[in-house]
Amino acid sequence: MTRIDRAPLATAATALLALASLAAIALLGGCSRAETPAWSGYVEGEYVYVAAPIGGALTLLATQRGADVKRGALLFELDAQAERAAREEANARASSASAQAADLDKGKRAQEVAMVRAQLAQARAQAVQAGSELARQQQLVAQGFVSASRLDDLRAAARSANARVDELAASLDVAQMPARIDERSAAAASTEAARHALDQARWREDQKRQSAPADARVADTYFRAGEWVAAGQPVVSLLPPGAIRLRFFIPEAELGATAVGQSVSVQCDGCGAPIAARISFIATQAEYTPPVIYSNSQRARLVFMVEARPDAQDETRLRPGQPIDVRRAAGAAS
Repeated sequence: MTRIDRAPLATAATALLALASLAAIALLGGCSRAETPAWSGYVEGEYVYVAAPIGGALTLLATQRGADVKRGALLFELDAQAERAAREEANARASSASAQAADLDKGKRAQEVAMVRAQLAQARAQAVQAGSELARQQQLVAQGFVSASRLDDLRAAARSANARVDELAASLDVAQMPARIDERSAAAASTEAARHALDQARWREDQKRQSAPADARVADTYFRAGEWVAAGQPVVSLLPPGAIRLRFFIPEAELGATAVGQSVSVQCDGCGAPIAARISFIATQAEYTPPVIYSNSQRARLVFMVEARPDAQDETRLRPGQPIDVRRAAGAAS
């Protein structure tokens, strides 16, 4: 019977076993170093939509998409001809009401007062003359040259002259006094109403010119000069600093280990080093499918929407609509 040498076979088997062991160790090592799957999401911008509360034709668009604007910089202007005319009318009405109120506080004009004084002096002279004539006629009656009935007419004329003096003296006092308190109160109220109407007209005119509420970048413009803009319809959208948020979706099973204020690490194409962010919001209701899915490997049947805010110095590295991968930061609870 032929003898079979088993030594080479044993050596080959040992070598194969060693290779298999090395492969298993390498596989286990690779599994231990496998990175935790990331949560898929995207970058979202909180835009400021600038509109005028009053409609009109767009006469000036003072900016363009992608431009950086400073707080208070003019963005656009609508036709304000009607508002300008209303403001001028309200201004004229306010001036008229104010002048009428001031006139009631002054009394009559100096010329009118002087005329009343002259009339009063004339009436006093006539009263003196009437009194003198009455005294003279009384002497004549006593001497028998004039009948007693003549004295009745003279006494009536003297009383009339004195009454005329009293009348004109009272008229002079009234001419130097302001109007009655009720009239002055009504005039003051009319003046105040006219001023409020003027403020409203100015406000309407000012609303036709809209400026940037803060330093920002112009994200988009929606109209061109000459087009009609309805009231409240945005003409320009702005993206101010601090308006970038990260929206991503986590599986329901990982919700318990996620909390507001927790740090996360964000990666995106072309962003370079990971971006630090902090969770600011966790949805209270689940979703069956995220609004945007960028990776089939991260698809989950039941997910919760989570929002995070990046550090201010990293905002410029992110763009709205950009897909991102989010992981818990090192040291965060898992």
